[in-house]
Amino acid sequence: MLTSLRWVGAMALAMGATILFCSPMLAAVKTSSDMVKVEAAAGKIAADGTQEVTLTLNVEDGWHLYANPVGNDDLASAQTTVKITGANKPKDVKIAYPKGKVVKDATVGDYSTYEGKFVIKARVSRAKDDTGPLEVSIKLQACNEKTCLPPGTVKLKVE
Repeated sequence: MLTSLRWVGAMALAMGATILFCSPMLAAVKTSSDMVKVEAAAGKIAADGTQEVTLTLNVEDGWHLYANPVGNDDLASAQTTVKITGANKPKDVKIAYPKGKVVKDATVGDYSTYEGKFVIKARVSRAKDDTGPLEVSIKLQACNEKTCLPPGTVKLKVE
């Protein structure tokens, strides 16, 4: 029994040292949200309670995001999606995604991507008398010619 406890203790010490040694390397791992800069702007709330929200995304050179719609069922979970909420749930949110660039791929099939700078527009029908900030969440996945990064989410508040 004492030998078993020593072995468990030695393993715990080894794992702790591995985590301590590797943690700086893990911190350097990027996610997809690191490959894009996002600016958000909200227009004035109209008399009918609607508000326009403009999201400007700028993807780093050499990288792309999967468009919405991506045009390939196998990649549907990776397509860029926008969700807008608030303290008072909006009555309706309509997102207008731009058309993506079609990529011809003999292996996985054709799909669409976003590269460089592009704009996503949203029309939000707000609850009566709601003037609070909106919360925007953009789910995305960035890839280049060699690899895809883990999916990421960019979250912002828009006033």
